[in-house]
Parts: sequence; C-alpha cells; structure tokens
Amino acid sequence: MLVHNLGFPRIGKKRELKFLLEQYWQGDITSQVLLNQCAQLRQSNWQLQQQAGIDYLPVGDFAHYDHILNTSLYLGVVPQRFNVEKTNIAGNLDLEFQIARGKSDGCCQCAASDMTKWFNTNYHYLVPELDENTEFTVNIDALVAQIHEAKQVSNTIKPVLVGPLTYLYLSDFTGEDKLVLRDKLIKAYQEIFNRLNQLELTWLQIDEPILALEINDTWQGAFTYVYNSLDKGQLKLLLTTYFGSVDHQVELIKSLDVDGLHIDTIAEKTDVNNIIAQLPPHWVISLGVVNGRNVWKTDLVNVYQKILPLYRQLGDRLWLAPSCSLLHSPVDLDSEQKLTNEIRSWLAFAKQKCNELALLKQALENETSDEITLYSAPALARHVSEKINKTAVKQRVSALTRDSFQRTEAFPARKAKQQSALALPILPTTTIGSFPQTGSIRQVRAKWRRGQINDQQYYTAIKAEIDEVIKRQEEVGLDVLVHGEPERNDMVEYFGELLDGFVFTQFAWVQSYGSRCVKPPIIYGDISRPKAMTVEWINYAQSQTKKHVKGMLTGPVTILAWSFVRDDLPREEVAKQIALAISDEVEDLIKSGTQIIQIDEPAIREGMPLKQSQWQDYLAWATAAFRLSAAKAPSEVQIHSHMCYSEFNDILAAIIDLDADVLTVETSRSKMALLKAFEQQAYPNDLGPGVYDIHSPNIPTINSMVDLIKKAEKYIPVERLWINPDCGLKTRKWPETQAALVNMVKATKILRAELTINKAQVTEKV
Repeated sequence: MLVHNLGFPRIGKKRELKFLLEQYWQGDITSQVLLNQCAQLRQSNWQLQQQAGIDYLPVGDFAHYDHILNTSLYLGVVPQRFNVEKTNIAGNLDLEFQIARGKSDGCCQCAASDMTKWFNTNYHYLVPELDENTEFTVNIDALVAQIHEAKQVSNTIKPVLVGPLTYLYLSDFTGEDKLVLRDKLIKAYQEIFNRLNQLELTWLQIDEPILALEINDTWQGAFTYVYNSLDKGQLKLLLTTYFGSVDHQVELIKSLDVDGLHIDTIAEKTDVNNIIAQLPPHWVISLGVVNGRNVWKTDLVNVYQKILPLYRQLGDRLWLAPSCSLLHSPVDLDSEQKLTNEIRSWLAFAKQKCNELALLKQALENETSDEITLYSAPALARHVSEKINKTAVKQRVSALTRDSFQRTEAFPARKAKQQSALALPILPTTTIGSFPQTGSIRQVRAKWRRGQINDQQYYTAIKAEIDEVIKRQEEVGLDVLVHGEPERNDMVEYFGELLDGFVFTQFAWVQSYGSRCVKPPIIYGDISRPKAMTVEWINYAQSQTKKHVKGMLTGPVTILAWSFVRDDLPREEVAKQIALAISDEVEDLIKSGTQIIQIDEPAIREGMPLKQSQWQDYLAWATAAFRLSAAKAPSEVQIHSHMCYSEFNDILAAIIDLDADVLTVETSRSKMALLKAFEQQAYPNDLGPGVYDIHSPNIPTINSMVDLIKKAEKYIPVERLWINPDCGLKTRKWPETQAALVNMVKATKILRAELTINKAQVTEKV
C-alpha cells in the first residue's frame, strides 16, 4: 500500500511566499532571490511530507501565483493584449505577474486576467483566455526543473498536471464551441507526455475535477476522445477527481486509457465499492479518506473499519490520500501554541493529515487499530461536549417562522421610502467597505493584541484612522461613505472573534489568491452574539460627517463558507445560527440611527454543490439565511449586499431572491459581460456593477469607467444604478486608491451632466 498527496500548501508555515511576492513587487528583492527562496520553500514542503510518511510526493503543485496560470504558461497561453512573442513566455516572471495583476507602465494599460473561484472553494484561479485561433506552444521547463529538484529529496515523486478538459472547461472562450480546440490540446498534452517520459517517472497525477460535475454528453465524448487519443508512453496516469462524487461517471471513466482513479470519499456520499467493482482489475484505486478542506482530526478507527475489507481485496492496488489537494488546509498544527489542549486534540492541519495517512497505512498493513484508537478518541469529544451546545440558540432556530425570513414590504415600496429618507443623487457613488490597511494601523492592532498599548490608546488610534478615511472620502466627493474598517483584520475573522462558538488560531493561514492569505475561524459550537460588534465604530464615523455612513457586516453564508465548520450539524443549521446573530447586530445598528447597512455575501456562489441537480436545495437555505439576517430592517433602511466573481447565469434567481435593496458586484475584469445574464431576467432592485478592478494596481482612466458605466446602463436603468469599485480596498495603497476614486467620481459627474442635458432636451421637445 502507498500513501500519496495530491498537493501541499504553497505559502509556507509563516506565509513565506506571501512576503516574498510582495517584496518582489515592491522592488525590494530581485527575481533571482525570489526564485531561490521559492525553491527552498518547495524543498521544505517535500521534506515535511516525506517525514510525515508520504510515499509519493507531489511535484508541480507549487505556483508563484496560481496553478491554472502555471498551466497556461506551460501551454503558451497569454492574453493578446500583453503583446508578447511566444518565445518570451517561458520563465518570464514579470509576464506571469502582469497576467495575474495587470500591467500599467505609462504607455500601456493591460487589464489582469479574470479571476474566479476554484469550484466551491475560497481559492481563486486565473481564468485562461482562449479563442478559436488559439495556438498552444508547449514549454514545461519550469515543471521539469521542479522534478529534478524533487528527485534530490525522494526517488518516488509524482508530477501533478491539470487535465486538458478541466483546463478547457474552465477557460473563457471567445467563439461558439470550446471543443474546437480539442485536437490542438491533444497535440499540446502529447508534447508534455513525451517530455515527461524522458525523465524516468512512473506516475503522473492528471487532475480532472470537472468529472464531479454533471457534464453533458458532448463533454463526456470529449473525455473518451482525448484520453484514448493520447499516447501516455511509459507513464502511468492517475486520473484524479475531487470535490464531489463520480458515481455518475463510472461508465465513462472505465473507458479511459488511464491506470488508476482517485476518488474523493469526503465531499459527497459515494458508493466506493460499486465504483471499484466496475473498474478494470489492474487499476490503482486511490481513496481520499482524509478531509483536505477542513481542520478536524479524522476518525481513523471508523475509516479503518470501512477500508480494511477493501485493502484485503485490493492489496497494493489500494492507495490512500487526502480527499483533495491540501492547498485548502493550514500548514502545521504544531505552530499553534495558544489553543487549549482540548481544542488542539480535535484538530489536524496539512502536516498532521499526512501523518494520519501514514498511521492508517500502518494499521491496515498490520490489521490492528490499537494505535489509531488512541489517536482518534479525543477528536470525538467535540460531538458530545456540553460546553459547546447552547440550548437557547437551538430554541431560537426552532422558533423561526416564514415571516422571520421576509422584509415587511416589497422593493418598490421600500425604494420610494428610501429615496425620501436618504435624498441620494442619481448614480450614487460609494465603496464596498474597506480602505487601505496601512502598516501603521496593522501595527496598532498587533500592539493592542499583545498588550503593548491599552484600550484607550487603541481606540484613539482607530478613531484617528476613521477620521482620516472620512476626510478622504469627502474630499473625493463620494455620496455614501464607509468607516474603512481599520479595526478589522479580516471580514470573517473579525466577526468570529466577537461571536460565541468560534475559536481562532495564530498561524492557520490558507491561500485565497496570489499573496492574499486568509485565516479562517473554526466553528466548534453553537453560535450567538454576546454584545454589539460594530455599532460603536459606525456611530463614531457617522458623528464625523453629515453624509450617510454604511454599517458594514459580513453575511451568514460567507461567514459559514470562509470558516472551518463543525461537522456534527448540517450547514443549513449553522447558517441560521449565524444569521440570527447578524440580525441582532442589524437591529442594534438601526436603533443607533444607521440608515444604510451592507451585509456582504461574496461566498454564496462558491458554496454551491458541484452538481446542478443539488443547487436548488442549497440556494433555498442560503438565500433564506441572508434574508433572515436583514428581515428586521424597516422599509426606509436600505440594505446593501456585495458579491464577488459570480456567474450570474448560474444563480440569477437566487440573487434576486436575496432581495437586497442594493447589490454591488465585481464586473470590471469582464467589462460588464457578467451582466448579460440580466438579458434573460431583468434584475429588479438597485445594482452597483464595479467599474474598476481593485485586484490590480492599475489606476483606471476616467474614460474607461465612463465606458463601463454606459455598458451597465444597457442592463440596469440609470435610476437603479450605483457606481462603486469591484471590491474592498484594503489590499491597495492610498495613492492609487485616491487617484482611482477621484477618476470614478469624475466619470460619474460626466454622466450625470449628460443625463441632465438629455433630460432638458426631452423637456424642450415636449
């Protein structure tokens, strides 16, 4: 029996990759220093996995920014706007980051590639840009170099490659049918296979997670054609699926010319025995039995009892692995010294998950569960510990009725009352919530946490930052202001720290995209709000201006999706608990005089099951949780929400069902193309499509934003259109933020003037 890993976190135990990237982007280190340090980080990752008991080490799972971007570079796929010769793609570090972050050098402004969620995770990938004329030019020197590096650590390594059909399926394609590129992709992947065959490798892990989707017959036929056209040579292919079951694809999978299948047994109920019975008898069967996306210890005894009959049947054909890449897991629990012993006894991070696999292998080979019985027992305590269950919370959830999930009036009536109460101009301008988190404000929070400054000093510093943010917004000329969120480390972590039922780590970071890392809270018990969480800061900000200041909250589904969630309750139940806590905060904000409240739900789309047949059940409770959090707001109080990189075609009905008075969305990278979904069904409420991409350091021009707003007017009447950035501004610097917002307000004024002129002309004609 072998244990292997599908992928390991890239960022390092202490986010080394994050800081290296940011130092390079700021010009503080050279490209050679960056590359050398990344090589050392890879070596450390391989050694850690090897020491933890992994037999086959993954190679090629490392990326400076994103593994899909890596694949694009292997294939020579670069957006035409960057105007780069094919021969200048491989190893071009600056080009890699320009595709990811955009390029602005005074004579050229090139937008970054679109970025969207990797299936139903909080990881973002860079969307490949293809068209009917795309030519693939293969160069995998970077992957080959990593293979040689890894051979210095172990003789048993397994390269990892995104499969051709997943790559194509997830791409942005200009044309009628992506599959016109099928034969070109076969040729490109054949070149990759030929090169890898020269390296004395045994196995290649080829990731095709779209097999967990309900792909249509055409795409199923493409799998058969592609995999039976490729000559794999001496390589053995481990077809790797994850994030869902593949029970529905067994007939297809068994027809493919591969040598093994990885099955995720965690994400969704799957009939492993039935799948194995149908597969060729010589195939390796890799079972993902350790959760790669959560932090709880595995109940190894339970897994052992289920797997032992399979091991007796399959012998060395049985491999064990995490359910998916450990990219979605924190690195090492050993770094956490401030958690209680009880909490620590329940947890396992990436390193510990590798240890779990080695323990399970040992138990199966020896056919005894003695050692793992001792390991597993503490983890079960969280299911029975009375300390984490609050009867009052359960009673509140049980008492909910249909009226608990609805505002008292429909949007048109609310809109009229809000216009009267708020007196906002046409095309109102605002931001999504956060402003640049400067080094000084981060230092203030850190000192306060360490006890180096007292509460009064902390409050004084935060209020001074709010003063500055309010002043800057008034100077820019925004209509609806925000307090800037200087007291918040993260939009989920901040609220989790103030709610009962959560616990927090020091170093449990996971990558969201590029250098952006998040530290998800851990939900271990029933959730309630012991006291107000935002009222003091919003009230202070409002006292400093006559303009409206939005109350800023994170929605229940996003808190759920961006946390490590307890696994002994349905997610729907946990979402309701969070929604009630947010509802309590909404009530307190309203009582204090706040008239505009934003409840962000950027994660609704990513929480959807992979299979479309399961979407409706999820969307029903997810949208209900949002409505529950906002239902107590009277009609004259305006409820905003914000969503990130969502395919509106998939969830348009659910977006409408949220019934937010104003919805702000990220659309600038797609140049408002995402709004085409509203051609199918008009969006009935107010909408703020982002007019500049905050994930890029580029400062958008006034004309570019005027053009985007005019495109948005084709889908949303100007009376219901808001003007705002794509997302929060915490990761940006003040100079670029200020300049971009000035341009945004100027663009808005140009359009307001045009509207005034047009209205006057119409009146004159009448």
